[in-house]
Amino acid sequence: MKIISYMLKSFFPIFIGALLFFILVLNLTDLFMNLWNYISKGVSTKDVGTILLYYIPKTIWYSIPIAMLFATAYMLSDFYAKNELLAIFASGISLFRFTIPLLFVAVAMSFFMFVFEDFIVVPTYTKKVKMQEAVLQKEKSLNNSRIVIMADKGNIIYKADFYDDFVKRLYTVYFIIRDDDKNLRALIYTDNASWNDGKWKLSNPVEYKNSADGVVMVPVENDLLELFTEPPETFRNNTISVEEVNTKQAREYIEHLEKAGLPSAEEKSVYYKKFSFPFVVFIVVFLAVGLSGKTRKNVLIISLALSITAVVLFYVTQMVTMLMAKFQTIPPLFGAWFPVFLFIIISSVLLKYAKT
Repeated sequence: MKIISYMLKSFFPIFIGALLFFILVLNLTDLFMNLWNYISKGVSTKDVGTILLYYIPKTIWYSIPIAMLFATAYMLSDFYAKNELLAIFASGISLFRFTIPLLFVAVAMSFFMFVFEDFIVVPTYTKKVKMQEAVLQKEKSLNNSRIVIMADKGNIIYKADFYDDFVKRLYTVYFIIRDDDKNLRALIYTDNASWNDGKWKLSNPVEYKNSADGVVMVPVENDLLELFTEPPETFRNNTISVEEVNTKQAREYIEHLEKAGLPSAEEKSVYYKKFSFPFVVFIVVFLAVGLSGKTRKNVLIISLALSITAVVLFYVTQMVTMLMAKFQTIPPLFGAWFPVFLFIIISSVLLKYAKT
C-alpha cells in the first residue's frame, strides 16, 4: 500500500501540472486564431473572456489524455533514472503489476471523460460557439432547399424546392403517398404549402392519376389532405455538428438524416467516436507504461517528446479511419473503434518488451 501511495502521490502533481499547461496552450491557440476577428468586430474584452471561459471544459476534455500520458511516462522514467524501480523488480513485482493502480485510475478517468463530455463539455461548448458566432456576426439561416423527407414510416414522402422558416411555408411541393406495402397510392402537387393548425395547408393542390388518355390532374380528396402533419422543424436547415451535441441529440439527428434519406456515415462515425474516444485515456496510460524506461537522461524532454509523438500518431490514425468512414470505405463503427484496438495491441507489445 505504501508503494501504491507513493506512486500516486508522485503521479497526480505531474498530471495536474501537465493538464493546466495543455489547457492554457489550447485556450491561447483558440484566442490567437480568432484575435483578428475579435479586433475587427470590436468585441469587448468581457465577451472574449466569457468565450474562453466556456471553452475551458472542452480544453480539459482534450488535455486529459495527453496529460495522463505525459504524467505516466515522466513518472516511470524518473523512477527508472533514480533506480527506484530496481527494488520493486528485485522483490518480484513486474512492471505491469506495479502499474495496475494507474490502469484503474485510467479506466475511472475514461468513464469520467464520457460523462463529463455529455453533461458539461457539450452545453458549454455550444454556448461558446453560439456566442462566438453572435459577436462575430455570423448568422445561420434555417431556410432550406432541395428537400426530401420521409415520414410516417416511409409511407409519405415530401419533396420541396424550398422551405421558408420565417413564414413556415414550402414551395413547389410534391407529396408521394404509399400504402403499407410501399405501393404508390397517390401523387399530389401544389405550388406552396403553409403550416396551419398542426398540418400543411396546400394551395390549389392537384392529384396526378392514370387514365385512358394518359396522366390527368384531378382535385385532391379531403381525407388525403389530412395526412400531411410532419412538423416544420423537420424541413429546417438542421445541419449540426454531432461533436457539439450530446449522445441523445446526436442519435436523434442521425435518425433525422436517415428519415430524410440523407447521407449519415460521417455523423455515425462521430457518434461512435463519442463512446470510443474516452478509452484513449486508458490507451495512453497503457502506452506510457510500455514507453517508460527508454532513457535515464533528459527524462522531462524525452517523456514530453514521446507523449506528443504517441498522441499525434493516435490522432493521425483516427483521422484517417474517420475519413475512410466518412467516404464509406469502412463502416462508421470500425472507423471510430479501430484506432483504439490498434493502440491497445501496440501498447501490449511495448509492455512485453519493456525493461523490468
